[in-house]
Amino acid sequence: MKTTLMARTKDLGILLVLVVLVIAFSVMTPNFLDPSNIFNIGRQVATLGIVAVGFSFVLITGGIDLSVGYQISLNVVVTGMLMAQVGLPWYIACLASLVLGTLIGVLNGLIITLTGVAPLIVTLSMMMMLNGLSYLISKGLPIFGFPAEFSLLGQGALFGIVPISLFFLIAVWGIGLFILNKTYIGRYFYAIGNNIEAARLSGVNTRRTLIFVYALCGFFTAIGAILLLSRLNSAQSATGAGFEFSVLTACVLGGISVMGGRGKLFGAFVGVLIVGVLDNGLVLMNVSEYVQLLIKGAILLAAVIYDAMSKNTPGRRAQIGGVPLTVPASPASPQS
Repeated sequence: MKTTLMARTKDLGILLVLVVLVIAFSVMTPNFLDPSNIFNIGRQVATLGIVAVGFSFVLITGGIDLSVGYQISLNVVVTGMLMAQVGLPWYIACLASLVLGTLIGVLNGLIITLTGVAPLIVTLSMMMMLNGLSYLISKGLPIFGFPAEFSLLGQGALFGIVPISLFFLIAVWGIGLFILNKTYIGRYFYAIGNNIEAARLSGVNTRRTLIFVYALCGFFTAIGAILLLSRLNSAQSATGAGFEFSVLTACVLGGISVMGGRGKLFGAFVGVLIVGVLDNGLVLMNVSEYVQLLIKGAILLAAVIYDAMSKNTPGRRAQIGGVPLTVPASPASPQS
């Protein structure tokens, strides 16, 4: 009962932050609430929201995937090259991108589960490898010249108003909610995040589940990359640089614990909207890009500190700070 009340209070708090941001930007920038700008925000957050689904799964299991930014870069470059230079139909190129993204996720999961190396280290190494591979393929040059039908995915709008990419976002979030809340796999995610050894002893195939989690993350990241490429209409190796920190900020803001075992996709979705509104509002206010990075970095740090402090017990915080939990008893004096 108490846990449920705390969760609802946290959800309301996240929604309140979003409402305050919307009100503040609507006052400071008169064009913020224009319907065209609102739908533009929706188009911009489509990729972030889709990637956040798979990223949330990874965080809930107690892992992290810092390679998602350069997964986007590699998928964008490969998909663009297959269409513009190889001449494949756009839907075949997109299918190849989905396969590539899934294989990258499977590779991350295999390395993590077979070697026992921390996900942070594995995915950081993968991030650098994918970055180099992306530049090797593109040679640092932009790739363009895509079919008009492909551009409709990220630039098109239903009835000339509602972005088509929003429907992809809604579909992916529906799938994510179903997996997390209606399947035993979703329960396994939380069990592994809370205590992986206890989950294993309870009969959960932790290795297979973790590989599946990272494969899902790679698959959803590939979908987001396809929509981003369609919206930008140009494939560049720098496209996904820093994206991993935006999605991490959105998920942690939404209450997905970086320590695993906690969080809901509803909160992550609100976190995505907060990041999208913040980015859009700061751009409309002509705030420097460097100031934007400073603000988002401070927000991420504050969210992570709050998450850590809310989950750790006072005793655990004392241990982390080097404070002894108990004073050892003095040995008894020997009897003469």
